[in-house]
Amino acid sequence: MSLSLSLVICTYNNAPLLARCLNAIANQTLDVALDWQVLVVNNNCTDDTEAVVSQYQSCIDHLAIVNESVQGLTPARVCGVKQTQTDWIAFIDDDCLIAPNWVAEAAKFAQSHPHCGAFGGRVILSWETAPPPFVEQFHYSFAEQEGGAEAKIIQCLVGAGIVINRHALIETGWIDQPLLEDRIGKRLVSGGDVELALRLGAKRPLWYAPTCQLHHIIPSHRLSSGYLMQINHALGTSKLYGDSMLWANSYQQWWFASLREGIQQFQILTFEGMKALLGNQSKTVVVIKAYFWWGWLQGIWKLWMMDATQRQAILGSAIPKESQ
Repeated sequence: MSLSLSLVICTYNNAPLLARCLNAIANQTLDVALDWQVLVVNNNCTDDTEAVVSQYQSCIDHLAIVNESVQGLTPARVCGVKQTQTDWIAFIDDDCLIAPNWVAEAAKFAQSHPHCGAFGGRVILSWETAPPPFVEQFHYSFAEQEGGAEAKIIQCLVGAGIVINRHALIETGWIDQPLLEDRIGKRLVSGGDVELALRLGAKRPLWYAPTCQLHHIIPSHRLSSGYLMQINHALGTSKLYGDSMLWANSYQQWWFASLREGIQQFQILTFEGMKALLGNQSKTVVVIKAYFWWGWLQGIWKLWMMDATQRQAILGSAIPKESQ
């Protein structure tokens, strides 16, 4: 049975890296029967994005571009899903370079795992310049995904290179009601990737597919302590939301459990801070971890302050099917 796959690339003012992303797609080698297309979602770009896409339309069959005026990665992704009809949808970030056999390997994995919710492969960090030592503790901040050489079921997936079963996505209700925001323009917001993976995983298994390999380009400006503080603050809030989506008890119990965990995290941070004062730990690392904790606490505050209906939609929304 022939498969159909859409590669959806949501982009905002990142034309140089988008060109590299499309060049990697243009150099795919296919050894399987596949009906596939590439869709770029222009999320209010003011740079050369349209010219870049036009340049590659001559060497990538079925490459198209659509516009999404609502700023943000989540509405851009929803637009990409609604503008395609294929059985499988892959979200390829505009700063990712897929391996020459990525499309073929994705098709093979989808063929052999037709009932999974989604799958994703190796995400290898490709540094524009050598990272400073403190960055080594924060590879997760750049969506690294390394699960070894064997395919296996896992609990969550990063958004870079995630391949989604359209039927499973429809089952989640995400297309009509996404719950969390993600990157908005240049503002570092996190949560959309976690929501997608957890809601899909609540319906069907998520798989790690090591043969689907891509490189995530990390520009030099993302290697500063300031950037890592910002992104870890966002990731802390995202972690709180993800935990809340898996919460099976009452709102009151969630509140006390979250506060208790916040206190435990603060105690760990205090211990690490003391180690830093004694010279046994990097002060920069401790500060970045503190930003993650602060983002997590702010997630509690945001969830508490939001409309009760919206909060209720988030709490428990990704409890695995067998637990319901």
